[in-house]
Amino acid sequence: MISNKKTNLNLYKHNRNLPGRNKIIVLLWYFTNVLFFINPLNPFSKIKIVILRIFGANVGKSCLIKPSVNIKFPWKLTIGNNVWVGENVWIDNLVNVTIGDNCCISQGAMLLTGSHDYTKVTFDMIVGEIILEDGVWLGAKSIVYPNVKCKSHSLLGANSVAAKDLDPYIIYHGNPAVKITKREIR
Repeated sequence: MISNKKTNLNLYKHNRNLPGRNKIIVLLWYFTNVLFFINPLNPFSKIKIVILRIFGANVGKSCLIKPSVNIKFPWKLTIGNNVWVGENVWIDNLVNVTIGDNCCISQGAMLLTGSHDYTKVTFDMIVGEIILEDGVWLGAKSIVYPNVKCKSHSLLGANSVAAKDLDPYIIYHGNPAVKITKREIR
C-alpha cells in the first residue's frame, strides 16, 4: 500500500561530506574525469596517472589505465605497482579503495563502495571500503560490493558478484560468487 504521507527523500542528507574535498575541487575533477578518463579518445595512460596524482591518488609504478575508466574521487584511491585497469571500469569510490600490486581489473568491472538502506523510506546511504590485495584479478563485468576484501591472488570470474570477502588463492564465480577451485600460480 502506498502512503500519501510526504517524505523528504534527500538521499545524501547524512553524507554531505562524502566527497572529502571542497566543491570547486570536486567540480574540477568532474570535468577532468569526463575529458581524460571517461573519454574513449584518450589512450594515454601516463597522462592519466599524472592527473590522478595531482588530484591526490596514490599510484604506483608501471600501471596502465585504459580508456573509458570512471573514477569517482581520486583522493580516495590507492593503486599499487604493475596494475592494469581495463576499458569501462567504474571505480565508484565514495570511500577508500585500495588496489594492491600486480592486480588486473578487467573490462567493465565495477568497484562499488556505496549502496542504500532499502529498509528506510529515505534510502539512507551506506558506504564501505574495498580492498584488493596483491595479485587479485577481477574478471570482465564483475562487481565488488562495499566492505569487501579480495584477499591475495583471489580471482573473481567474469560477470560474477563479490558480496563478501574472497579467500586468498581461490577462484570464484557466479552471483553471488562461490568458490570454484584453488588458483595455482606458476
